[in-house]
Amino acid sequence: MMDEHRAIAFIVDDDPDMRESLEFLIQSVGVATVSYASAAEFISAFQPSQPGCLVCDVRMPEMSGLDLLEELDRMGIRLPVILMTAYADVPMAIRALKLGAAEFIEKPFSAQAMLEAIQRSLADDRKRRTSLEFWDDFAKRMGSLTFKERKTLELLLSGVPNKTIAARLDITERAIEGRRASIMKKLDVNSFAELVRHVTQYELLFPEVRTVLSFDSL
Repeated sequence: MMDEHRAIAFIVDDDPDMRESLEFLIQSVGVATVSYASAAEFISAFQPSQPGCLVCDVRMPEMSGLDLLEELDRMGIRLPVILMTAYADVPMAIRALKLGAAEFIEKPFSAQAMLEAIQRSLADDRKRRTSLEFWDDFAKRMGSLTFKERKTLELLLSGVPNKTIAARLDITERAIEGRRASIMKKLDVNSFAELVRHVTQYELLFPEVRTVLSFDSL
């Protein structure tokens, strides 16, 4: 059973000697590996929640490395992919990069070059997953705001003074301060500047799930 918290370097290559060589090399620096003889085998076993990277040969029977990249893109899987090939050409490299390949390595390659590519890919995957976890948590926090708090937040973000907000919502300024404190606590921010920055970035990153009501709807 895979450890969902430990990054894994997945190896996909139809050459058993290459798979064994890569496993030995990668494991020598303390990175766990799992290998597959075909792209189809990898796709059927991989869980998107598993952190790591993929080291894949370009030329394989049935489904090539480039075909695998296309399939991962279609499935919405953003795992960093390192492609290996002994027959590199510019069009192939460009296609690979356009499909989202993190690295493109020509055989024969040095052990150091491969290990550095893997470390970069694992670091990129870790940063991406950390960011996704943060914004997923923030989305839940946004969802915890009440209807009245969302209305107040929209007005606060528009720069309207508390006195004007209170008049518009027909409540006291003290009530506005209370709502503002509640909003900041729920969103886990320590200052109004942090509140504005997080909510603004959240709405830019995820416009399709915008939680705050529009000003015109108030």
